[in-house]
Amino acid sequence: MASQLKVDTLTGVTTAGSIDVTGEGNSTTTNLQQGLSKCWCLFNGQGTIAIRDSFNSSGLTDIGTGIYQVNYSNNTASANTVTSGSNVGDGATSNRTNGQIGAYGSVTTALTYFTTNYDANAYADFTHVGITVAGDLA
Repeated sequence: MASQLKVDTLTGVTTAGSIDVTGEGNSTTTNLQQGLSKCWCLFNGQGTIAIRDSFNSSGLTDIGTGIYQVNYSNNTASANTVTSGSNVGDGATSNRTNGQIGAYGSVTTALTYFTTNYDANAYADFTHVGITVAGDLA
């Protein structure tokens, strides 16, 4: 029979905001909070931009063609974060179906800037853009 645990809040015993999880090989531990995405945002980056779904994202700004800014609802502890993402289908040119996400300008504790481009390294707006941010929350 499988066990089931139902809780609303998990709190570490030694440190309230720190819970260790035993790794797959049973020989190492991983800090649960360190492994969680601190912010993610999926949005339409073409025409009038709009957030499709998000977590810890308070807003989105269109800086220019293929250049965006995502604001965090809750700040990170430092600008030492990692941003990754993907983009698909710009809708304007049939051969630009996939692109890359790149860093743009500076990352602060309140927001991240990033670009979307296609294989010729030209900035382009895409219909489905998604980013995720890893780091520590303040």
